[in-house]
Amino acid sequence: MATAGGGSVADPGSRSLLRLLSFCALLAGLCEGNSVERKIYIPLNKTAPCVRLLNATHQIGCQSSISGDTGVIHVVEKKEDLQWVLTDGPNPPYVVLLEGTLFTRDVMEKLKGRSGRIAGLAVSLAKPSPASGFSPSVQCPNDGFGIYSDSYGSQFAHCKAFQWNKVGDGLAYEDFSFPIFLLEDENETNVIKQCYRDHNLSPNGSAPAFPLCAMQLFSHMHAVVSTVTCMRRNLIQSSFTISPEVVCDPLSDFNVWSMLKPINTSRMLEPDDRVVVAATRLDSRSFFWNVAPGAESAVASFITQLAAAEALQKAPDVATLPRNVMFVFFQGETFDYIGSSRMVYDMEKGSFPVQLENIDSFVELGQVALRNSLELWMHTDPMSQKNETVLNQVEALLSTLEQSSAAVPTVVLRRLNQSQPLPPSSLQRFLRARNVSGVVLADHSDSFHNLYYQSIYDTAKSINVTYPAGQSPEEDLNFVTDTAKALAGVATVLARTLYQLAGGASFRDTIQADPHTVTRLLYGFLVRANNSWFQSILRPDLRSYLGDGPLQHYIAVSSPTNATYVVQYALANLTGKVLDLTREQCQNPSQVPTENKDLYEYTWVQGPLNANETDRLPRCVRSTARLARALSPAFELEQWGSTEYSTWTESRWKDIRARIFLIASKELEFITLIVGFGILVFSLIVTYCINAKADVLFITPREPGSVSY
Repeated sequence: MATAGGGSVADPGSRSLLRLLSFCALLAGLCEGNSVERKIYIPLNKTAPCVRLLNATHQIGCQSSISGDTGVIHVVEKKEDLQWVLTDGPNPPYVVLLEGTLFTRDVMEKLKGRSGRIAGLAVSLAKPSPASGFSPSVQCPNDGFGIYSDSYGSQFAHCKAFQWNKVGDGLAYEDFSFPIFLLEDENETNVIKQCYRDHNLSPNGSAPAFPLCAMQLFSHMHAVVSTVTCMRRNLIQSSFTISPEVVCDPLSDFNVWSMLKPINTSRMLEPDDRVVVAATRLDSRSFFWNVAPGAESAVASFITQLAAAEALQKAPDVATLPRNVMFVFFQGETFDYIGSSRMVYDMEKGSFPVQLENIDSFVELGQVALRNSLELWMHTDPMSQKNETVLNQVEALLSTLEQSSAAVPTVVLRRLNQSQPLPPSSLQRFLRARNVSGVVLADHSDSFHNLYYQSIYDTAKSINVTYPAGQSPEEDLNFVTDTAKALAGVATVLARTLYQLAGGASFRDTIQADPHTVTRLLYGFLVRANNSWFQSILRPDLRSYLGDGPLQHYIAVSSPTNATYVVQYALANLTGKVLDLTREQCQNPSQVPTENKDLYEYTWVQGPLNANETDRLPRCVRSTARLARALSPAFELEQWGSTEYSTWTESRWKDIRARIFLIASKELEFITLIVGFGILVFSLIVTYCINAKADVLFITPREPGSVSY
């Protein structure tokens, strides 16, 4: 636009164009920045962190600073290599890549003592597993939450008789101020080592030249001090904030349970109804979050119980037995008996259809996969047997077990001295509430045979589950291993015992657990969850729960966990009945006059593949398999400092990740900062000058033929 004085100003269209070009340049810079980031950093995608857990009195686990911790990588393959990171290395802090065989309490205490030089730890898996064993759990698991205490059975309290887990070093119950990650992928471990060799390894112990290979670990935890502190903060947040920021969550999930004969779950059993309880645990843990294979710690025992439930259900006269049988799979037993204490609490409060007084006897499976010379040991409680009635009931229970095993050549039952205490077991929580005639079956007479109790090495190989080379996954699924045969023998003894305890006699010797069921369960839980059989027994919406590796058995805080669902549906399919119902009828059985949702659970599952193996044949399964809440009563009662119930919580976090990259020397970083700051100041000055002279620099050319007067 022309002015009367003949001057001119920058055209508004030119300014808009300038802003558009500036925005495009910024957008391009951001896109280029992402590309540059991918070129600088190598993310480590297959890692597992150590996270923070809390109970009534303290915190355990690990965490990083809020912005992550960075350190120069140093590979430690032998103890002598520690000297570099502890004292000699000139470029602290360091992130130690530790060989799995060196991940011991002794080494960790040395690193913990020099936390100023240690930014973090990355642990590689030891292959093969450490021959001498490795258990980061304590030597006396669940101490203080079982039946024995300073006021009751004090001679057995705190494992005074002997330590159940002799190889336990308690590492998982320590608190570390730096992040610790497990490297689950051997290829990623090799990439890190190659980066270390290329950049950090110098000859003759001299200081390596920059740039150096470094690792950054993010695992900042929100909760601190104890469960009492973090739950109080949760309560304050929820009371005064519209969008509260929760800092910790109680460990919780669901117990799985079923009845041999259906009961009406909408009301309590009559006092004279008698129930035989068969129990085992579902969960395990390790030092690292959600890495809990638990082969011997949990999986072998609950698989054995699943096979026993299937075998017992096939007995012709189960509907007429005078006593019922309840199968229970307790969740959270690793953390001070969360599942069993909650069920006892619900029974006492009348919130569960079976009451404590209905329990006739209690048979629990402990660790059963590592038997010596076919021996299976029968553990009982010496304190409750001071009552003559209980003593006679326990004697009858042991005799029934011995009778049931007489015709099973692969199992030899052994009695123990009556003065020996119970091992860590769910039975202890029931005995705290009521004198129950009970027994725990285990492969050990005293200390655990399991050298990898609650560790990352408690895997299929640790219980000798192996397969011939060259087989397809489907062939492995159906290959009957020696371990499967041995566990099927234990399942047979258990099923026959439960049959007798329920009042049966005629068909005892015909009850036989199926080794094919056991081998498929072992493969699915310990080798490959995503297999054809597991797919066939689950609901269609749960297909994604099955990964290509084994299932993990950490209780967690988001429930039900994958393993809990699979156990529930395995139990339903092994003991239930396939009905001729449509999907709509199965999901709403009240539409069918002959069905009763108070007696049964109804599940629409994917079913097996058809003959052409192109589509599945979905079906409705009716069973008594149900879920019951496994949340410690301490959180129902808001007794976060309880010594009666478990108080374990898990801290929340926002970001957990790890990556490697090259870092420059401090001097170069400082020079780069100064140069960058100088460029910034120069660009601001140039921008200011251009903006001040915009009316001169961006003159709009006059249109031809225009004249001003």
